[in-house]
Amino acid sequence: MIKRGKFFRALGVTSVAASSMLMMATATTSGASSGTIAKGKPVTIGVSLSLSGDFSGDGLAFKQGYELWAADVNKQGGLLGHKVKLDIVSDASSPTQVVTNYQKLISSDHVNLTFGPFSSLLTLPAAKAVSRYGYAMVEGAGGAPSVFQAGLTNVFDVELPVIGWMLPYAHWMASLPKSQRPKTAAYVTSNDPFTQPQIPVVEKILKKAGIKTVYNSVFPAEVTDFTAIADAVAASKAQAVIIGSNGIPIISGFMQAFEQAHYNPKNIVATGGPDQGSQFIKAVGVKNANGIMVPDTWYGLSSNPQSKKMVAEYVKQYGGTPSGVSADVAEAYAVGQVMANAVKATKGFDNSKIIKYLHSGVTIKSVLGTEKFNKLGESFSATAFTFQWQNGKFLQVNPTSDPNSVKVLYPKPVWGK
Repeated sequence: MIKRGKFFRALGVTSVAASSMLMMATATTSGASSGTIAKGKPVTIGVSLSLSGDFSGDGLAFKQGYELWAADVNKQGGLLGHKVKLDIVSDASSPTQVVTNYQKLISSDHVNLTFGPFSSLLTLPAAKAVSRYGYAMVEGAGGAPSVFQAGLTNVFDVELPVIGWMLPYAHWMASLPKSQRPKTAAYVTSNDPFTQPQIPVVEKILKKAGIKTVYNSVFPAEVTDFTAIADAVAASKAQAVIIGSNGIPIISGFMQAFEQAHYNPKNIVATGGPDQGSQFIKAVGVKNANGIMVPDTWYGLSSNPQSKKMVAEYVKQYGGTPSGVSADVAEAYAVGQVMANAVKATKGFDNSKIIKYLHSGVTIKSVLGTEKFNKLGESFSATAFTFQWQNGKFLQVNPTSDPNSVKVLYPKPVWGK
């Protein structure tokens, strides 16, 4: 009989790695299979969030959303009589750290459930790590195609897949009268699984509408100084600029460089960043934000009754106005709602049953609207909108056929106006 240590050494595995493998194997066979929690004990939910680093603005907003949801659930007696306890750790926006975090949350902290991190960049490695333990991962910011092409069955995204986010914007731009429609467009994006897939969809539609591409570039995700790239966009003199931004640092960096170059295109849209409410305004200023557009599936003035209740609670606790509430808050809150629904429906905390239930085609209502997951874990029920900052207000501007949409501010005012 080969002893355990010799067996792993024969496979070329170190003692540390062997221990890790055994720990993971134990968790896989027992950690996720326990559907009961002792009376009086809390249900612990493990979360890794970007509380520092590139995604810290979004990570902090997600933390607020998770905490708002947990507080609401606990006011109602918790989940199946168990108070909700959030075990939140920081991953510093690192794909490596996020894996370490979830491994520790499950194998050492023995959390009962897991919620997802922020960004597709972190969601994919996180979901893979959690899958090894048999845990479900409900998340609200991992809608890139790469997440759902990995063959995982345990990940569920409450948001619309990113591939469809920019469609209302592209169709609006293409529908403009020829005399008003931009003649040229520049496309620039971070090499990020959230931003990059959205750009070709827009370019294809705008090209068909006769809008010529004069600049198209993908830059490494590690870039922090956007001046040279922004100067190249300015040199192209494109009348419309589509920026693949995963947060405030990128879009604010481009805006600052454009202003310094005295470059003011007719229209600027960013895949992410302007949706972060007061944080975005604080970074760029109210006047500079005027006319900037962004896609999303939610905003603080949503008429959804559940959303209105959550927004009122947010404003009471954190201040500000409904239009200044980040969409990240709602996405996180919806994650909690979906998990709570699954727990109540399966009458326990068995992750395998939760995964099966969420794949059953059930319809769940949330602050984002209606959630219904396909076999990959994607939810196509949400509606994509485009929003625009107009004189300090974050407003829905398309689809133009929607009665709640206001007229687009076009052309974009010059910087500081």
